[in-house]
Amino acid sequence: MSTDFDWRSEYANLLDWLRDSGRTQWHDQLEQRLSSVFETHPHGDLPRWLAALNQLPRIPGPEADLDQPTVTLRSPGALSHEQQDQLEQGLRGLMPWRKGPFDFFGTHIDTEWRSDWKWDRVRPSLSDLRNRNVLDVGCGSGYHCWRVLGAGARRVVGIDPGMLFLIQFQAVRGYLDDPPAHLLPQRLEDLPHQLQLFDTTLSLGVLYHRRSPIDHLIELKGTLKPGGELVLETLVIEGEMGETLMPEDRYARMRNVWFIPSVPTLERWLQRAGYRDIQCVDVTRTTTDEQRSTSWMQFQSLPDFLDPEDGHRTIEGYPAPRRATLVARKPA
Repeated sequence: MSTDFDWRSEYANLLDWLRDSGRTQWHDQLEQRLSSVFETHPHGDLPRWLAALNQLPRIPGPEADLDQPTVTLRSPGALSHEQQDQLEQGLRGLMPWRKGPFDFFGTHIDTEWRSDWKWDRVRPSLSDLRNRNVLDVGCGSGYHCWRVLGAGARRVVGIDPGMLFLIQFQAVRGYLDDPPAHLLPQRLEDLPHQLQLFDTTLSLGVLYHRRSPIDHLIELKGTLKPGGELVLETLVIEGEMGETLMPEDRYARMRNVWFIPSVPTLERWLQRAGYRDIQCVDVTRTTTDEQRSTSWMQFQSLPDFLDPEDGHRTIEGYPAPRRATLVARKPA
């Protein structure tokens, strides 16, 4: 593990790809963004997070297993007690860990979310990911980016403005040999309009945080090549066409939840946004086994957000979280 984070080196491969793909606008914007977040206007906690990252021990010849429920790093030999202590301290310095799970050389990170359960619901409906360029919007710490890469994608780009997520992603990436996977501290709206660069775009757990959900769907369509595939996972309610829940204030104690549609309404939104071949492939109620506090995420979680007398309602009295996965295509 490098003792410094050289963002120019870490992102050189991606920046070259953007330039070679003719996406010079995004190339230039991204260079400016990375310079800002790492040099001119860094997050106040960035030095602490980088110190934790740099505490992770050097381990020669590590191997990665990215195609299993737990994203796993392995060492060809046993770690010393000193290395195990350094690993534990460094990884705990990057808490809270929300999306996972991960295993770093025998140190298991039991994240707040069992993101592998979501992947198991999404994966069967995806096209063959081999040799595809994939964008993961709102990717968090990048768990699904690693699973996509493990499924054979040519290149994976995750975007999320959270800087802690980026450093958690680098904790994995730093042990690999410059894999074609990057996490960018950007929002979807920061990307150039009509990018048309990706074969598959994932938007998992993002739509309900958008004040204008149809604009979000149109922006997602702009990231795709003609004929490209959108995989959308979001909160839904049971209901008919036209029914949508707009919380008065908070939903499950989250302030930034705007619209929770019924599945038929969501399908209509996708159709109006210009998608075709729209399919709802899964609807699943979120349980307290899938989202909960752990020793790696010690803040409140879903059990604290539900009505203690009725687990089918949120603490505010709304229907408890239910999530749908839809797959749709951009016209060729």
